[in-house]
Amino acid sequence: MPASPSTPDRGTGTKGTRALAPGTVIAYSGLRPVPWRNGGGVTRQIAAGRLDSSGNPEESTGDDWSWRLSIADVRESGDFSVFTGMARILTVIEGAGMVLCTDGIERRLERYAPYGFDGAATTSATLPGGPIRDFNLITRNGSVHGRVGLVELVPGHPLPLTGGSLGVLLAGTATLLADGHRRHELERYDTVVGGGESAPVLEGRGSMAVVCLTPA
Repeated sequence: MPASPSTPDRGTGTKGTRALAPGTVIAYSGLRPVPWRNGGGVTRQIAAGRLDSSGNPEESTGDDWSWRLSIADVRESGDFSVFTGMARILTVIEGAGMVLCTDGIERRLERYAPYGFDGAATTSATLPGGPIRDFNLITRNGSVHGRVGLVELVPGHPLPLTGGSLGVLLAGTATLLADGHRRHELERYDTVVGGGESAPVLEGRGSMAVVCLTPA
C-alpha cells in the first residue's frame, strides 16, 4: 500500500505499527484487490490500525487494529461478514444504492449517505439497481469512535485535515497543499492523512469523504 512518492512516507510507530505521517497520500491505484470468498465482490483495504497517544492514526502491520478503512465493489446481493464488538459505517459511492437488512430491518441506502450499524448484527444486502461500490469504516468498540462526513470542495474554500482525520476524494479534482505549496494532485479515491502542526489542506472542486477518529 505505497504512499505517493511526492508525499511523506509512512514512518515508524509503536511496536507492530507504522506511523501515518500528516500529508501522506495513500494511492487508490496501489491498493490490492481481495476477492470475497463467496465471489460476490472485491475489497481494497486503504489502511487499518490504531490511534497513537496523541490521537493520530497509525497503521498496524498485523490484524490487531482498532479501525479499518476500505473500498468494496459489490457485484451481487448477499450476506455481510460479522464483526462482533465493532461498529460499521457504510457509504455507497457509486451505483444506484442498496437495500441493507440489519437484524430484520430494511433500509434503502442512497449514494453519499453514510449509514452506521452494529458489526455484530445479522446483515445482508440486495442490489435493486445493479452493482455498487461502497466506502467502509469499521471501528472497535471501546477503543475508537469514528464518524464519516461528506464535504463538498469549493474553489476558494480550502479544506484543512486536522489530527485524527483522513480525507478520501470521491469525485472531482483536488490538490494537496502543505506549508502553502502545492504538493500533489489527487486521483479519484486517493486518501490523505491529516494532522500535524500545519494541517494538510485540500483545495479543488469535488466531493470528499472525511473520516474523523477519536479515542473511545
